[in-house]
Amino acid sequence: MEQYRLTAPKQLNQTICLPASKSISNRALIIYALSGGMHMPKNLSDCDDTEVIIHALRHMPKEINIKAAGTAMRFMTAYLSVMRGTHTITGTERMKQRPIGILVDALRSLGADIDYVGAEGYPPLRITGKTLKGGLLAIPGNVSSQYISALLMIGPMLEDGLTLQLTGDIISRPYIDLTLWTMGEFGADAEWTSADTITVKHKPYQGRDYFIENDWSGASYWYEMVALSKSRDAEIRLTGLMDGSKQGDSVTRYIFSLLGVKTTFQTKEEGVPQAVTITKNGRCVPRLEYDFVNSPDLAQTFVVTCAAKGIPFHFKGLSTLKIKETDRIEALKREMRKLGFVLHDVDDCELFWDGERCEPSMEEGIDTYDDHRMALAFAPYALVCGGLKINNPHVVTKSYPHFWDDLKLAGFDVETINEE
Repeated sequence: MEQYRLTAPKQLNQTICLPASKSISNRALIIYALSGGMHMPKNLSDCDDTEVIIHALRHMPKEINIKAAGTAMRFMTAYLSVMRGTHTITGTERMKQRPIGILVDALRSLGADIDYVGAEGYPPLRITGKTLKGGLLAIPGNVSSQYISALLMIGPMLEDGLTLQLTGDIISRPYIDLTLWTMGEFGADAEWTSADTITVKHKPYQGRDYFIENDWSGASYWYEMVALSKSRDAEIRLTGLMDGSKQGDSVTRYIFSLLGVKTTFQTKEEGVPQAVTITKNGRCVPRLEYDFVNSPDLAQTFVVTCAAKGIPFHFKGLSTLKIKETDRIEALKREMRKLGFVLHDVDDCELFWDGERCEPSMEEGIDTYDDHRMALAFAPYALVCGGLKINNPHVVTKSYPHFWDDLKLAGFDVETINEE
């Protein structure tokens, strides 16, 4: 096991070049391939999740191993269903435990030829692609938005297009909207036609040059660092972000404004990548209640930030955290206890902290559970405690490969202390 010891600087003042948006990169790559593969998107993310999609699309091997990339599993399953040829798609042992039955059932109802290689309802899958007719399809709105996005992106390729009706509560709507927006950038005719229905017409994608903005999810960890810095003069400049971004996690700037962090864009121009300066404004809410149903990937960041600042919280909308790279609710409860904070959950979809403390036990380090966001969200806590150990730190390559290098650039000491 490799372990890093982080020692935080006394002052934060640096310009950070964020990675490109993983969410947009993965969508743009699938759409690029469906459009005929003439113009590779520019400024693609260099994270593991995007790399496995690039490799799969470039080589199209008979067996496609997407490793731990859940987005790639969902998106490539739909993509392979409409592309000629037979392929088996698989991944890590954890990936083989992550359910995919809802997406497979939906694709089968459209005529897709998909078989389970192992356990029913879980990867690996054997897929034989063919032309699908399309039409009306109903799917629960409270499932992972990646299922919904996967279906939407193949909609223009279906003979009758796709009318997707979302039943019940609809979660992660910003990610669905991001998919529709990206599809529209490539000429698709896809839109909400009622509060619960999306219509995608049979209209081929148009290849085009496309530049991808940087990642608001990655920005959230720098907001966390400014919020936790003991210096009133802490300042971080982040490149390539858009005001009015379609990324769901751009809500970062709003939530952190409640925790004492101010956002200043370089210009007032919307829709153009630009530099953002984040500083302290010194004003924090005494308690934070927030529903993360539309941005569940931010939950870990705000759990650590609020507890570290002594701000009680109650977070809802966390049902999808149980089926992420790990069970994030249980992982957060265990690792926060190491820092001395006792968290409680409600019905596997809520987390709260009312100020309850316990004796810290940080010597063994923070476990990351093969989950990049555990490492990314806990690392800034070094600013509070002076030094922090992170176990298996290389999990960050899933979304932010040069995170540790960026920490060093910002003045952190990142020391390897144990490797076997």
